[in-house]
Amino acid sequence: MKIDWLRDHPVHCDTVAAWLHRQFPYEFAEQPLAAWQAEFRAGQGNGDWRMLIALQEGEVLGCAGLARDDLPQRPELGPWLACVYVLPEMRGQGMAERLIESIYVAARERGYHCLYLHTHDRADYYAKRGWQWLERFQAWGGEHQLMVRQL
Repeated sequence: MKIDWLRDHPVHCDTVAAWLHRQFPYEFAEQPLAAWQAEFRAGQGNGDWRMLIALQEGEVLGCAGLARDDLPQRPELGPWLACVYVLPEMRGQGMAERLIESIYVAARERGYHCLYLHTHDRADYYAKRGWQWLERFQAWGGEHQLMVRQL
């Protein structure tokens, strides 16, 4: 398995955007898939959505992002670990952890000292990996947790 930047494999951009649109429907309820794909594609070049992907034999298996802004309610925070996704059949093999660790490296290389994330259902997963809980908040019709990790 190889981890690389999505911008270097643009053929996979629309596929990854579709995964995220499907995985996080509460965030994209008002944005059509085609509009999100265009925004996401542009984000690979302008730094809004720097995505790492896991590749095996030319197939994309998962992703994790270093996003400039991932929570409209907290524009003062960032950067963000965002859009972590692994194909269901590839889960449980450490791929998400490898992608996340690679995001940490990329963030440190850019001079960042911490990352933020928000989750509605994976706070325990991240807490076991060094993330600190900051607050609970209501968004997209449910409760979410805001977390931070020092790099």
